[in-house]
Amino acid sequence: MAQEIELKLSLPQQAQAALLRQPLLASATAKRSQQLSNLYYDTPKLTLRRRGIALRLRKQGRVWLQTVKCAGDSAAGLSSRPEWETPYAGRFDFSAVDDPRVRRQLERPALATRLQPLFETRFRRTTWRFEPTPGCVFHLMLDRGWVIAAGRREPISEVEIELESGEVEQIFTLALALAERLPLLPQVLSKAERGYRLYQNLPPAPAKALPLPLDAKAAPLVAFRQIALSCLEQQGRNLEGAQRGDDPEFIHQARVATRRLRAAVRLFGPLLPGGLADELLPPLRQLMDKLGQARDLDVLLADIALPVQRSLPKEPRLALLVDAVAQRQRAARQEARRQLAAPAYGRLMLLAIVALHRPPLFAAPAGTSILAFAAARLQRLRKKVLALAAVARQDDPAALHRLRIAVKRLRYALEFLSTLCAAKAVDQLLLRLGALQEELGQLNDLANAGPLLERCAGDEPRLREAVSLVGGWHAARHRQLLARIAERLRQLRRLRLPILL
Repeated sequence: MAQEIELKLSLPQQAQAALLRQPLLASATAKRSQQLSNLYYDTPKLTLRRRGIALRLRKQGRVWLQTVKCAGDSAAGLSSRPEWETPYAGRFDFSAVDDPRVRRQLERPALATRLQPLFETRFRRTTWRFEPTPGCVFHLMLDRGWVIAAGRREPISEVEIELESGEVEQIFTLALALAERLPLLPQVLSKAERGYRLYQNLPPAPAKALPLPLDAKAAPLVAFRQIALSCLEQQGRNLEGAQRGDDPEFIHQARVATRRLRAAVRLFGPLLPGGLADELLPPLRQLMDKLGQARDLDVLLADIALPVQRSLPKEPRLALLVDAVAQRQRAARQEARRQLAAPAYGRLMLLAIVALHRPPLFAAPAGTSILAFAAARLQRLRKKVLALAAVARQDDPAALHRLRIAVKRLRYALEFLSTLCAAKAVDQLLLRLGALQEELGQLNDLANAGPLLERCAGDEPRLREAVSLVGGWHAARHRQLLARIAERLRQLRRLRLPILL
């Protein structure tokens, strides 16, 4: 069994020529190019996929190879997974698979009769071999071609850096050097995942954060690395939709992923290596601001302006205002997409991945358990929430906004650490905090709506009149939200944290 360690990066098709002109490719010790055709097999019900197994036949020249891959460690484009590759002689032979569980799954008689090719990939691979230091060998591969399934196809334009021997830091060094001039991004979807998606004709869907099964005996830095990589994974899974789709939820979830990563850096701040927070937090803040501008205008249009226009369809001033907001929204979305497509964004994501695989995070020593650390940090966040709740008032939007941020940080921390807590208690608390954050968020949206709408209206009298109409229409909802705040604050002052397991 081989252990495959590789970093996958997406590259826009229009940037392929620029990659081929990069001077550092001249330091390669060897170069070759070949056409590859791959058939991926599974049952119509995707039995192997559900078990985390990929079965592929690859044609290299006149030779066919059989490859079995299993799910391993994969996050934000960097993967490490077991792989078995053997010659193919006209029938599947799994005798070389030395993992008993995997081999049993593949050799089940019922499986053999249902296996069929579901999709294929065809691409030209150009490979450069590098040997930067004695004992270190890695390959840079540029893949250009197609994923094909059920009469549909998607382009392949990817860079892979695969480690043959040596330290993983070497492939990061090369990736960062390339990202100085090229718009490279961590590629979180493998060719196989894209093939399955195409076979099922599934459009991209916004990706939300998933619970993390943290080990209660793990060192805090190991837990931080797992949490931070999951944030980068969520960011990457929303990228395609944010760049190409019209669903505003993609940009929203990309922003949520960025915000969660900042929250994780703050949560584990006292233990992080010096300079890590300073390296990541400022550019993440800038990215969040750009995505936030698009999100604010999405909310302004969908939740503030359009409901009023629908209730008063014959009011021409509202139609004009909605058009003005929509123009700003489109411009903000285009700016967000420009930011996500810029080389600086790809470099930021790579810098984060590099930082998370750099000692001491990559091999964090044993020490204080994550349970002891979590208990102390959660208590600190709880005290912050209680302190802000004690001084918050209905008539002070700034104080309510500060409270909302503190509630959000506590909720993120509980989500990160939820598998270390009593399930029922943490679920109930997360629901309560989520509901409070939602109400405080609605108040914040309404408080910010006036200035945003006025900027959209400019000096046009009819548009400014429409702004007044919108404000009057939402006044009742604003009063209802404010009326509930006093009781919400009283409930919050009785906040108790769940017991850690």
